[in-house]
Amino acid sequence: MNNLSVNNKTIDTILVLDFGSQYTQLIARRVRESDVYSEILPWDIAEEKILDLKPKGIILSGGPNSVTDSFTPRIPKCVFDMGVPILGICYGMQTLAEQMGGHVISADQKEFGHSELEVLKDSDLFNDLDRKINVWMSHGDQVQDLPDEFDLVASTSTAPIAAMEHKSLPIYAIQFHPEVTHTDHGHKLLDNFILNICHAHADWTMDGLISQRIEEIKAKVKEEKVLLGLSGGVDSSVTAVLLNKAIGKKLTCVFVDNGLLRKDEADSVIRTFKEKMELNVIKSDSKEIFLRHLKNVEDPEQKRKIIGRTFIDIFDAEAIKLKDIKFLAQGTIYPDVIESSGSESKDARVIKSHHNVGGLPEEMKLDLVEPLRDLFKDEVRRMGVELGIPKEMIERHPFPGPGLGVRIIGEITKEKTKVLQEADHIFIEELIKADLYDKVSQAFAVLLPVKSVGVVGDERRYAEVIGLRAVETVDFMTARWAHLPYEFLEHVSNRIVNEIEEVSRVVYDISSKPPATIEWE
Repeated sequence: MNNLSVNNKTIDTILVLDFGSQYTQLIARRVRESDVYSEILPWDIAEEKILDLKPKGIILSGGPNSVTDSFTPRIPKCVFDMGVPILGICYGMQTLAEQMGGHVISADQKEFGHSELEVLKDSDLFNDLDRKINVWMSHGDQVQDLPDEFDLVASTSTAPIAAMEHKSLPIYAIQFHPEVTHTDHGHKLLDNFILNICHAHADWTMDGLISQRIEEIKAKVKEEKVLLGLSGGVDSSVTAVLLNKAIGKKLTCVFVDNGLLRKDEADSVIRTFKEKMELNVIKSDSKEIFLRHLKNVEDPEQKRKIIGRTFIDIFDAEAIKLKDIKFLAQGTIYPDVIESSGSESKDARVIKSHHNVGGLPEEMKLDLVEPLRDLFKDEVRRMGVELGIPKEMIERHPFPGPGLGVRIIGEITKEKTKVLQEADHIFIEELIKADLYDKVSQAFAVLLPVKSVGVVGDERRYAEVIGLRAVETVDFMTARWAHLPYEFLEHVSNRIVNEIEEVSRVVYDISSKPPATIEWE
């Protein structure tokens, strides 16, 4: 998307150059929180694409590589030739230092976690920040010798060069991660760079974005018909309403009941969309098809891809029935893309495939429309509010595209699905009753691939184990396990074991992201 315009006005862009970090999208999101548009390009993209973007500034992301190795990612020459402000973060700092004549070493003492940063020199980057800041480190390499024409700006006890800046050019570099919430006042530091150093205008607004997306959809679709796979989640709901505003009756929504939805979800979603939102919705009962395709499949990646392919097969079949369908719309968003290495960087690490972005077969007959592909979850929710979508849908916890298929560890069967649906329903019902649902970002149950001995009444029960998962997060790129009250967890556990005879034990997941992902598969 070159020289982005909203309401016929070209808006400023901050380019985030991706060196393979899983937090690259988080940097971009932080920029947008300041109402400035950000776009991500991989470090090895053709230089003309960087030049075409005409960014007001460039942020160099972290990454998993070591600049002390041969043939690791490097900053393209054009970045230095453009003369715009540059901010290197972590690996971005290391390769910046190495390429400008400094020296980087593999540190004896690696830093992972909190560290106290001491600011040693006045700097526009640290303007209005304290001289001592609690920051988040995650690195093995560090700069040992400053490049020529650079000043030392800040240090930690184990990283003597933790921030540096060029004496005369607007080039800055920091070893810590201001984009994560663990760094105190990281947003202020980024604002200093974006607004005060790059002088970017804060004109990335939701109102303008909605108008722009509606015009883009109209221009792409023209008079053709669009088929949307509706899940009932926030992303597909916002996509549906946006498309409806853009093309009206040319949109047909297909709700696929794949048998992997939450309890009673199929009926409630159909009612909501038909009655409250007046959308043209067709229900496709495909439970048996999905179960048949997933029979004897245990590998999580294979399950995701099978579910994705089956969705597309069903959409293709529905399109044939409906006649003259040209486009398939999807509610793909940025976190889906980054976790499937969709930023085009060959150095990004694949965590998992999403059915929206990782499971589409090459022979798919429909062209894609993905109006939310470059938006973060919070931006999608804000858009949903502006579009007038009911509150209970906008504030609903995220639900993965493959549904309960990635919450049943191992093979998926009808019996296992029913057990998980019941357990998940109890957990969510109790969260709502206890006024805890809106206090956690995502909560769900998982059916584990083990059995456990239990005693119910006077009888021994050898049955399934349910894992409960609840997390708190701002951006879904990092997450902390939710510290739910013990009494609440005890009550939920008692209900599940007493009401579901196939379950003998309940456990609570206390893993944060990273190192764990939010979903289990």
